[in-house]
Amino acid sequence: MNLPFAESYKIKMVESIRRSTKEERLKWLKEAYYNVFNLRSEYVYIDLLTDSGTGAMSDKQWAEIMIGDESYAGASSYLKMKAVIKELFGFNDFLPTHQGRAAENVLFSLLVKKGDIVPGNSHFDTTKGHIEFRHAKAIDCTIDEAFDPTLDYPFKGNLDLNKLEKVLQSNPIEKIPMVVVTVTCNTSGGQPVSMQNLKDVNALAHKYGTKVIFDSARFAENAYFIKIREKGYEDKTIKEIVKEMYSYADGMTMSSKKDAIVNMGGFIGFRDRKMYEEASVYNIMFEGFVTYGGMSGRDMNALTQGLLEGTEFDYLETRIKQVEYLGEKIKSAGIPLMQPFGGHAIFIDAKKFFPHIPKEEYIAQTLVTEIYLEGGVRAVEIGTLLADRDPETRENRYPALELVRLAIPRRVYTNSHMDYIAATVANVFERRETITRGLKILREAPIMRHFTVELEKI
Repeated sequence: MNLPFAESYKIKMVESIRRSTKEERLKWLKEAYYNVFNLRSEYVYIDLLTDSGTGAMSDKQWAEIMIGDESYAGASSYLKMKAVIKELFGFNDFLPTHQGRAAENVLFSLLVKKGDIVPGNSHFDTTKGHIEFRHAKAIDCTIDEAFDPTLDYPFKGNLDLNKLEKVLQSNPIEKIPMVVVTVTCNTSGGQPVSMQNLKDVNALAHKYGTKVIFDSARFAENAYFIKIREKGYEDKTIKEIVKEMYSYADGMTMSSKKDAIVNMGGFIGFRDRKMYEEASVYNIMFEGFVTYGGMSGRDMNALTQGLLEGTEFDYLETRIKQVEYLGEKIKSAGIPLMQPFGGHAIFIDAKKFFPHIPKEEYIAQTLVTEIYLEGGVRAVEIGTLLADRDPETRENRYPALELVRLAIPRRVYTNSHMDYIAATVANVFERRETITRGLKILREAPIMRHFTVELEKI
């Protein structure tokens, strides 16, 4: 008998969770104005809102917390983190920040100004928010294959080189401070970018005289997909693949709450010393001194250990196979999904799930609320709410993909939880025709509205 696949870890500590009744969930959902960000955590049975900062740290990470150096300047924790960033990514200089959006705030304060254009592959919400907050414009250059959820294409996160070159050719290069490459590409379904595409984007950007910055939250998962899907990398280690990936970047922003498996933390990596020195001014203003930024020494230690663990093949295989397990369970119920499955989440095609609900009624958010109501499972909308309004016309932007993301925290849930999630979604699918209307907005913020929006059922 062939031995079945099993997790690459064992459980040392548990946390109790409570199942609620449907009546309770309906009451809580109304009180939250149909925005699951407003729900108290104890009202959630299985929380798939995000995989950011929600993972379970290892015994070695907790041990590192105990030996954190809390010195204001020159702490050993900083030096340890610096050495691992150099080892993994090849960057001599870095700035610690409290999380990924803080890294974007510091770097974009240096690079992005009014009227600029920032091409990339389906910029995520905070990236686009920081660009548009500075009265600049994000241009999506993702390949067309990414927008067909049924197409089984191995690297749907790739940038279309023709689209990118058109942007670089048709605009003054001084207006294009960088190309942002998100690995993996969250907004298009947690899809990876191939090594060849990273290499080609780097060559094209440098040909026209601009920088390439990697949005690196899920870089290790991207490296895993390169190893198993791209010819020539099957025998390389994850760390070897990461090192090559970042040879094609001029810098990086990192939300360490994902692939470094910590609850809080981030950083910016620099190839150019001058850019590091200029960004240091903003880091000191917004985050803290250059050797701690927005982080404590103990958090830097846990992050550093997490970077090492998160780039081990056994860990990544366990993590991504669990995502795949959930995807196959949901797919077997006939539910339309983004394929192939992403590295950190399963993405439901809400347009096909609710083809009868108008796009003006926030299809994906409607599905998010129904999944919570059915089983106490909290998911998140990656659709019209997240796409926000056009900064100039203030009209809704309707994205090509209207998705519901089921983001799986790292090392937190068992496959029994995955079975429960799949059954919850399947139950909603069975009664989908009884859900005839969506939602309307009562109140929204002028930018990045999806976090705090208030809605009501139509």
